[in-house]
Order: sequence, then C-alpha cells, then structure tokens
Amino acid sequence: MKLQKAQKEQIKLRIGLSGASGFGKSYSALLLAYGITNNWNKIAVIDTENGSINLYSELGDFSTISLSQPYSPERYIQAIKACENAKMEVIIIDSITHEWNGRGGCLQIHENLGGRFQDWAKVTPRHQAFIDCILQSSCHIITTVRRKSEFSLDQDANGRMKVVKLGTKEQTREGFEYELTINFELINDNHLCIASKDRTGLFMNKPEFVISSGTGKILKQWCQKGITNDFTMDIEKEISQCSTLEGLRHIYIKYPNKQGVIREKLIQRKRELEEAKSTYLDNKEIINNIKTSENGTTRNDY
Repeated sequence: MKLQKAQKEQIKLRIGLSGASGFGKSYSALLLAYGITNNWNKIAVIDTENGSINLYSELGDFSTISLSQPYSPERYIQAIKACENAKMEVIIIDSITHEWNGRGGCLQIHENLGGRFQDWAKVTPRHQAFIDCILQSSCHIITTVRRKSEFSLDQDANGRMKVVKLGTKEQTREGFEYELTINFELINDNHLCIASKDRTGLFMNKPEFVISSGTGKILKQWCQKGITNDFTMDIEKEISQCSTLEGLRHIYIKYPNKQGVIREKLIQRKRELEEAKSTYLDNKEIINNIKTSENGTTRNDY
C-alpha cells in the first residue's frame, strides 16, 4: 500500500440516455455509438423493446440481440457477455428499465419472494451483479432508460387538494446515474437533451443540443487522453518477462480493467512459451538419442 499521484487513465465510456417514449433514445444511442467506433459492425444492441431498434437498420450494419421476458439481471449479463465475446466495441442496452420493473425484473423478483424488506437481501446482489457487469465490461456501454412523470397531492392556500407535477424520474433503481461517465436527459420530442451528470466536463451547464455522431467522437477523444499507454507498456513488459503459463494467468487476473487490452499480448506470450517448451523437449529427446547411440557404439567397440 502506497501513496501515488492521481492520474487519469484511458477508460471505457459508460453513457446513459434517459427520456420519455418517443424522445429518441434509441436513435441517439446509435449515433453516439457510431461516433465512438466509426464502424457499424462493431456496434451491438441488446434490444428489449420488441425489435424497435430494427427501425433504424438503414443507418448501418449493427448487430442486435433480442431480449425478451423474463428480464432478470442474469439474462442481461448473459447478453452483455455474448457481445463481448463477439469482439464488439460498443454495446447499447436498450433499455435497462426492464431489468428493474419489467416482467421477471428485480421488482417482480422481490414481490415473488414475499415483498418484505428483508427480501431485498436476495435481490440486491443480483441487481448489483448486473451493474458490475456494465462497469467492468471491456466495451464502451450506452444504456437507455425510460422516464416517467412524478406527481404529488398537495393542499393549496384555500385548503383544496391539487395534483402537482414534480418532474420526471428514471425507471431504474435510484443511484444508477452516479455510476455513469455521463448521463444525457432527452427533454422533448425534438430530441433536445441536457447533461444531468457529466464527469467529462464537456457538456455540463451547456445549452440544450441534439445528439449526433459528433458527440460520440468528442467523448471518444476525451477518454483517449489518459496515460494508459505508459501503464500498458509496463504490463506488456511484465508479460514479456514472464516465463511460466501460471505467471501469465496471474497477470491476467491482476489487471481486471486491462484484460481487453492485454489479451492478445498474453496469448502471444503463451504461444512463445509453449513453442519454447516444445523445442526444449525435442532437443532433449535428440540429445538423449545421441547419448544412447554413443553408449551403444562404445560397448560394441569393447
């Protein structure tokens, strides 16, 4: 354990898009994704909206996974892993609302357990595993979430009760926004948005705007300004100096946030070690054969 200077590393983006139905969450997510990767073939959409993402198929050749009920956290995790295994660069989860209050989602799981406060002890770890899967992914991830209006029943100055609109609230577990790099709130059906949370400092307190692929490019440039190159070079040096397969496995486990970056280097070093071992065994067998032959010749000479 030691103190060290705070430094910004390159990161994978975690972007949220929230808004009411018809405000353009899916379309905006696709534009963002293309701006980040500049390659439609590297974009995958986990679609929980009954195939609605296919309405935008003319934009490019992105891939989709259709996710139907039950919308359990584990099924979302399975879909994310499938996208990662397919070597996608950007994953769009459209939407995460179903994981919370859809059929088979966390609220229904809690209700089926009895709906008691203590039942959250069984539900929360499952939901957290879903959040962790998003945060630890080797891909950039864009999530969409529905918003609904909230109201309260208040008493006016004359003592009469009236309904007061409080605003809108995301339909997922409270606190998800704080896990994101940036969260865009779409505020009307003209697709105008604002940044309700922004760790980049690029969009906070700025005028309303319409998301485009250029927005994704700006975010990609921001996340590439870290110092990861130096850190990655240190890891790659450690890999090149490693002399055992067990050591390579240890390095892979030691750097969970870099696994996607160092995977190819690890595989290459693994092949080198296996080839070296094979060559050593072949040479050893040749030497043993030579010794056996020499010993046999010597005995025959006597």
